[in-house]
Amino acid sequence: MTFRLAALASATVLAALSLSGPARADTVLTPPSGQVTLDVQTVNGSGCPAGTASAAMQSDNTAFKISYSQYLAEDGGTTDPTAFRKNCQVNVLVHIPQGFTFAIARADYWGKMHLETGATALERANYYFQGSSDNNYVDHPFTGPYDGSWRATDITETADLVWAPCGVTRSLNINTELRVYAGTSTRRSYISMRASDGEVYTLVQFQWKQC
Repeated sequence: MTFRLAALASATVLAALSLSGPARADTVLTPPSGQVTLDVQTVNGSGCPAGTASAAMQSDNTAFKISYSQYLAEDGGTTDPTAFRKNCQVNVLVHIPQGFTFAIARADYWGKMHLETGATALERANYYFQGSSDNNYVDHPFTGPYDGSWRATDITETADLVWAPCGVTRSLNINTELRVYAGTSTRRSYISMRASDGEVYTLVQFQWKQC
């Protein structure tokens, strides 16, 4: 199943990734009124050890939120040489009312970052449904010096929305990765997506259709 996403960060970046298998449907501008629930199937990766990531539906059925408590990549200074790259794969099963299907319309990422002069960082993500795989990522690069909050957004153009198959339940994988490189700096730099840093989370937004 294929998503095509444009990436927006501190500077505009364009990228795309693909998922296959669209469903034929009539556009619905508002979410279904029936209950939509989310089951987290698995959480894996160096950025989200067991018990450090969670996901929950928004009450209006428009999106779900992923929160992390230990998602941080760092490099430079006395940091662990392997800590420059962290990743997390969250696999969720979305239970939706009969007669509807959904596509991923947008994903927003928030975090904190400290980059020394000469340091760089990267947030990247890809998305795919069970039964398919996709190694293409949407990348958001950052360049130091910088100290503060960051935000990155992946947007699916309307013409490129691809829908989950009608009448079939398939889990959705959200893969994210954080990288930071000290570069010419000898001091510590980092990029994070930790809930402890404030209102920091990932928001994955749906578009809905009737089958």
